[in-house]
Amino acid sequence: MRRRAAEFRRPIRRKLSYGICFLLGAFSVVGLVLFFLQHNYHEDRVKHPLLEGNKNVEHFAKDRLNFTEEISSATSFSRQLAEEMVLAKAYVVIAKEHNNLHLAWELSSKIRACQLLLSKAAMAGRLVTKEEAEPIIKSLSSLIFKAQDIHYDIATTIVTMKSHIQALEERAIAASVQSNVFAQISAEALPKSLHCLDVKLSADWLKKPSLQKLSDETRNSLRLTDQNLYHFCIFSDNVLATSVVVNSTVLNAEYPMQLVFHIVTDGVNYGTMQAWFLGNDFKGATIEVQNVKDFHWLNESYSPIVKQLLNSESRAFYFGAYPDVNPEPKLRNNKFLSLLNHLRFYIPEIYPQLEKIVFLDDDVVVQKDLTPLFSLELHGNVIGAVETCLEAFHRYYKYLNFTNSIISSKFDPQTCAWSLGMNVFDLIQWRKSNVTAVYHYWQEQNANGTLWKLGTLSPALLSFYGLVEPLDRRWHVLGLGYDLNIDNRLIESAAVIHFNGNMKPWLRLSISRYRPLWHKYINQSHPYFQECAIG
Repeated sequence: MRRRAAEFRRPIRRKLSYGICFLLGAFSVVGLVLFFLQHNYHEDRVKHPLLEGNKNVEHFAKDRLNFTEEISSATSFSRQLAEEMVLAKAYVVIAKEHNNLHLAWELSSKIRACQLLLSKAAMAGRLVTKEEAEPIIKSLSSLIFKAQDIHYDIATTIVTMKSHIQALEERAIAASVQSNVFAQISAEALPKSLHCLDVKLSADWLKKPSLQKLSDETRNSLRLTDQNLYHFCIFSDNVLATSVVVNSTVLNAEYPMQLVFHIVTDGVNYGTMQAWFLGNDFKGATIEVQNVKDFHWLNESYSPIVKQLLNSESRAFYFGAYPDVNPEPKLRNNKFLSLLNHLRFYIPEIYPQLEKIVFLDDDVVVQKDLTPLFSLELHGNVIGAVETCLEAFHRYYKYLNFTNSIISSKFDPQTCAWSLGMNVFDLIQWRKSNVTAVYHYWQEQNANGTLWKLGTLSPALLSFYGLVEPLDRRWHVLGLGYDLNIDNRLIESAAVIHFNGNMKPWLRLSISRYRPLWHKYINQSHPYFQECAIG
């Protein structure tokens, strides 16, 4: 077969290629248009991603109901139900008092139905409809009318409710008193962990003659009376608390080896204290432990407080029934019967060779170097203390009975009170002013307990009257044993923080926010602390 000439075949190939190009071009144009549209759609989504969500939220917000506003609206069914329910509850009480148990049961049943309906509406965030509310309102109204019809009128209701309110108030007062009593008992109780520590240390003292030999050497140390050293005194029967006071003072001191601690405890805890402080190192500080029973000069013939503490009525007040008085629970704390609590008034006689000393309570924590206290100028005063009258009620009239002429004739009730617990004493001025004799005078005047309540602050306010040098507030911050809202900046700036109050840091009922400030000065690595689960 004869092939066509080339010139006749070329036009056909061109036609075919033109068609393919046309189709490809069309598809490209369509693709570009689709791409452009899709790109714009995504761009809008990126630029306004929350648009649809906002619409949904707005729609949801419109659908949701503020149930508080709804129940307070005068025209709402929710409010009508709530009011009917309150009235029905009052009639339940009255019906029970009149032994009409069937009516009380009917009312209670409708009250539960009402509560259920209101609860469901609140959870769903919707209005209570007329169809839902009407049957309950009608039935409650019918029962209330029935109660009124059997003479449970408004007057009876008011009288009954008043008696119930009075009874509830009396129960609330009784519960509050009981709570205070239980809190006081908890505060006075010795935790099991501390008892465990006391037992182990007492055993060490009895079984290790080397400790007793070391104690004799410490007793004869010349450092105990060296005026060039810094002397601190602590009177306590709590070895763990005393250890924290000593440890925190030493760790925050610039020159700990220049510190001397004079600890006085009772006969029960003497061996415990000796074993602990002789068996542990406190960065070279000197520590003396004395037994209050060795102070033979402190007896009934010399000290009015000793005579009062040994009085049978005083002991009955603390340890037995005392029907004639009803004091605050905190005043029944038997620490007031401990002579250790009153030793602060005999410091010059306990340390006759010292000229200046800082007194620390066993519930304080030292956060800064206290040696600058010894160079403070007291301007001829006996005691340096932080004043507490920033709060209006911490004035003399709060602590003393100004209805008694002995007090009112000698003191101004608006005089600013001050704090015990961290005080610097000029013992030379103390001896010149004969403060201990003044203290004895006031204790004798208060033998019948009419001038002040129990404790040591009130007699201190009288004995040191006019002899107090105010210290900067940052030296001594109080309240960590009862006040939940002390400013953190004040705590951080304080040289000494004081856990005065029932919530002591070694008790379970302590305030958790402040507890670490005390616990960080416990030697957690000591085997006895681990065995007794302390910390």
